[in-house]
Amino acid sequence: MFGARNDVPLDRDASSRFLPWLIAVMVYLATMSLVVAITMNKLANRWDQGLSNSLTIQVPPGQTLASRQATEKDLKIIKIELSKIENVAKVEILNDAELNKLMEPWLGKDVLLQDLPIPFLVSVELEQSDIKTIDAINTLIAQQFPEASIDDHQRWLGNLLGLAKVIQIVSLLVVMLVGGAAGLMVILVTRMGLAIHRQVVELFHHMGAADSYIATRFQFHALKLSTAGGFSGLLLAGLTIASFSSLLGQANSSILPSLTFSVVEWGLLLLMPIGASLIAMMTARLTVLRSLALMP
Repeated sequence: MFGARNDVPLDRDASSRFLPWLIAVMVYLATMSLVVAITMNKLANRWDQGLSNSLTIQVPPGQTLASRQATEKDLKIIKIELSKIENVAKVEILNDAELNKLMEPWLGKDVLLQDLPIPFLVSVELEQSDIKTIDAINTLIAQQFPEASIDDHQRWLGNLLGLAKVIQIVSLLVVMLVGGAAGLMVILVTRMGLAIHRQVVELFHHMGAADSYIATRFQFHALKLSTAGGFSGLLLAGLTIASFSSLLGQANSSILPSLTFSVVEWGLLLLMPIGASLIAMMTARLTVLRSLALMP
C-alpha cells in the first residue's frame, strides 16, 4: 500500500513536505489533551475516595497550659466514644509531631506549637459516607466541645471535583477541535494536489478511469503522510510525558498527579495517530470524489 507506484506524482508537490509536520503537531496536541483528561479523572477519583469518607474535628486548645492539658484528656475520652459510633472505621488524634509536619511548610521546623493557638485535630474515617453517622458525631462533639468545628470536606471537595470535571471537558473539546482542524488541513492539501495535478487527473478522467481509482491514489498518499506525521507526534508526546513523569516523581507529593497509565489508557493514546491517519485518508477520498463529480 505504501510502496506501490502512484500514477499521480503527488510526492513532488508541496503537500508532501508540510502535511506530515502539521499532522504531527495536531497529534501531539490531541495526545497531550487526552493525557490531561485521563490524569484529571484519576486525580478526581483519588480526591473523592480519600476525602469523601473522612471528617476533621478542630477543637480549640484553650488559653492556658492547664486548659490545654484538660482538653487533651477530654479528647482521649471522646476518641473512645467516637469509636463506638456505628460506621466509624478509625479515629485518630493528631499528635504534636504530625501537626509540626503539617505546619512545617508555612512555619518552619523550629516553631513550638505550644506557643501558638493551633487547635487540636481529630481525624475520623467512616466506612461509608452517611448523614446519620455525621449527625451523631456532631451531637457528641457539641456536647463536650461547643466551640469545636467539624469539616466534612464536602464544600471544597465539590469545588475541586467540579474544576477537575471542567478541565476534562475542555481537554476532550480540544481533542475534537484538533481532529476537525486536521480534517480541514487535509481538505486544503488535497485540493492543492488536485489543482497542481489537474491535467493528469483530467487525463485519467477522460480516459475512462473510475473516480474511485483516482481517489484511491490521493487517499493512500494522505494515509502515508499522516501515518508518518502521526506517529512522530505520538513519539514527541511520549517524550514529554516521560519528562513530566520524572519531574513529578522527584517532587514526591501526594497532591500532584502521577503520569502512570493502564494498558487500556495507552491504547487510547495509540489511537491518536491511527485516528488521524484514518481521518486524513477518508477526508482525502471524499474530497477527491466530490471534486471529480463536478468535472464534465
